[in-house]
Amino acid sequence: MSVRAGNRIYACETDLPQIIPVFPLSGALLLPNGQMPLNIFEPRYIEMVDHAMAGERLIGMVQPKLDCSGCQPVGDLCAIGCMGRITQYAEAGDDRYIITLSGVTRYRILEELASGMAFRTCRISVCEYTDDLDPKCGNDEIDREKLLTAFRDYLDANDMEADWDSIHQASNCGLLTALAMMSPWGPAEKQALLEAPDQKSRAETLIAMTEMALAGPSATLQ
Repeated sequence: MSVRAGNRIYACETDLPQIIPVFPLSGALLLPNGQMPLNIFEPRYIEMVDHAMAGERLIGMVQPKLDCSGCQPVGDLCAIGCMGRITQYAEAGDDRYIITLSGVTRYRILEELASGMAFRTCRISVCEYTDDLDPKCGNDEIDREKLLTAFRDYLDANDMEADWDSIHQASNCGLLTALAMMSPWGPAEKQALLEAPDQKSRAETLIAMTEMALAGPSATLQ
């Protein structure tokens, strides 16, 4: 059981730090084994990337507190986020960084720390999410046919195309991660997908969201 992010392999809880910089971003969903491109331009987040690159290259994505009862916040942040390792890094030449985070594992925020730096840091725990370090965990429990049916119906309803060759080559977990991360749902729905207890539940949640959107008056979810 291990997950690779770039040149680094994470096999157990002790491979991960207990204190990480966090990047609050509403509506952003990073999942384990997913890829998230980011355009970094704010000075505090430039400093955050510099700090991460000088160390473990890990950044914790997290959403700001949601105005809903389903999110358990820590201060003004959701309690659950996902950390990713910087696996692609480029300087744009105009004081921006273009990076890609490769998702490693979800985490729970235990407390925010007074670091004295411009960006925020938190003490976290990954003990609830050790299954995230196994890319194949739950793969066989995903109803691939039902997931693809909901995805195809959504594409048809919105006159959209997809790269079906890549879709057919993807594993069940890889397909689910890609579809969840690219889904157009709002912050609360993205948090629900993140916090799903397992891959089967995440797939069922994504399918239900898609079916509800298709049953609505406009067949889209803004």
